[in-house]
Amino acid sequence: MIEYTDLSKPIYKRLKEMIRNGELKQGEKIVQEKIAEELGVSRTPLMKALLALENEYLVESIPRRGMYLRVLDYKEIIDIYVCREALEGMAARVLASKKDKLIVEKLKACFTPFVNQDKIDEHEYAEADENFHSLLIKLTENAPLDNIYFFSNIHDKVVGHGLVRTPEDTLEEHFDIIKAIEEGDGEKAETLVRSHINQSKELLINQHKIQKSE
Repeated sequence: MIEYTDLSKPIYKRLKEMIRNGELKQGEKIVQEKIAEELGVSRTPLMKALLALENEYLVESIPRRGMYLRVLDYKEIIDIYVCREALEGMAARVLASKKDKLIVEKLKACFTPFVNQDKIDEHEYAEADENFHSLLIKLTENAPLDNIYFFSNIHDKVVGHGLVRTPEDTLEEHFDIIKAIEEGDGEKAETLVRSHINQSKELLINQHKIQKSE
């Protein structure tokens, strides 16, 4: 049972976790009574949490039918990656211009636990990856950029999609981005972020092409 003063926040986090790990699947109807019983909460904070997820484009309310997990089509996912390239690339350039050691430390902390690990836990890495990409935006302290990112929900839209590439493929890329930020090289930092996101996008495009040809 969840026990918090403001129940909507932990419920929101738990629901997002359920989406991420597949307990709730795209297109599935959200049975509020069942979820409220499972979490040991009332309908009011649950509805508040669901509305937050609806604002994040993860849930949709269908008149006279109820609330469902939103189904993202292929084009939407690719479009999201295009937006991420631009926004996160710009954010990396801004962070590099700050030359702030604390920013670098916070970014490094996301991935330091995975260094020299023989086998990286993909679930833990996915959480670190999500945190890293969110921090790129938040640490700019650029309110308009943060609002655009939040209200567009760029990253959250693809959270349920899971890791596109393995930790072994991307861990070094993340540290290269952080190094460029640490060195104050804004152009390089932006280029690396764009390349990092673009590689995942291109992999999704190629996978889609293969699926269509089968």
